[in-house]
Amino acid sequence: MKRYFSILTMVAMVALSSCNHKDLCENHRDHAHRYHINIIADYRYDWEECCYENGTDWENEWPEHYMPYDELRPTKPGGLRVVNYNVNGDYNRHNISADGGVVTLYEGENDLLFYNNDTEYIIFSRTGTDASTRATTRTRTRADYKPSRFANDADTITVSPPDMLFANYIENYVPEKVVDPVDIEVELQPLVYTYKCRFEFGDENVPDGNLKYVALAKADLSGMAASVLLNTGETSEEAVTILSDDAEITEWGIRSCIKSFGVPAFPHPNYPTRGDAKHALVLNLRLKNGKYTTFEFDVTDQVQKQPHGGVITVSGIVIDEDDVTSGSGAFDVEVDDWGPYEDIDLVL
Repeated sequence: MKRYFSILTMVAMVALSSCNHKDLCENHRDHAHRYHINIIADYRYDWEECCYENGTDWENEWPEHYMPYDELRPTKPGGLRVVNYNVNGDYNRHNISADGGVVTLYEGENDLLFYNNDTEYIIFSRTGTDASTRATTRTRTRADYKPSRFANDADTITVSPPDMLFANYIENYVPEKVVDPVDIEVELQPLVYTYKCRFEFGDENVPDGNLKYVALAKADLSGMAASVLLNTGETSEEAVTILSDDAEITEWGIRSCIKSFGVPAFPHPNYPTRGDAKHALVLNLRLKNGKYTTFEFDVTDQVQKQPHGGVITVSGIVIDEDDVTSGSGAFDVEVDDWGPYEDIDLVL
């Protein structure tokens, strides 16, 4: 009898535990309601955009002899950061996959800021209690740097080119308390654009411009925006000079692709008539005989028509014969660089 009673007791306990387990599961589902959303991220892979009626629609008017247009497009970033702010100024950061993921929000209104989190040279700083976050880049120094005579005196701050930056902003989003997160599709826009700079060598007297004597090349672009607001895309009024080490020697000259936030104070209705806007493009060369030479160009007209990237072309470059024939006399292709850049974390 004792054995029989024990078996019945065990059966009752199992039945009772099953009922309790069912109740617990139902209660757990009630508690699973949360203010969460599922981000589905996409990106606009533009390296330039035509902003004016008199600007060049490069995507549709791309010259065949240029490098492929699509080769300049940015690639998908390595990750995505989502920052949600509430009305009290509190905020949470979420790092998710570049394709998206689930994030939990505050009850009530949320301002959502999205940007890629895989940048190296960009510095982020909040400018208030809301989603006003500003992106700047690291200051960069070079011992032999001299401001161009075509640049503004204020453009003496030199910086590294910014990394590729995508962003988007959703204001006053009110989430629902749900079990399964609601899908939210977000397309991130580019905030960094590329200027494809073409330095074309040669004239009537020296067709090749003595390009064959160039060992190394670097380019500087002045008058560019120091920073950009992530939630609006508006650039600062402050201008800086970008020191770029991305230069390639080709059969026709030198090509440099310089990334930037674009022109200062843009978008701004008065920008096209700004009288103080100046932009200088500088080509720094080291020759195979160890000598250095510099070419400066006023590219203000070209840049003002292309506030968000594009093509800048300068031509007729010829290296002086005295620079070519004088010097060490030993032409060595394997020359060293003219000193490393020094990057400094400094919020502009």
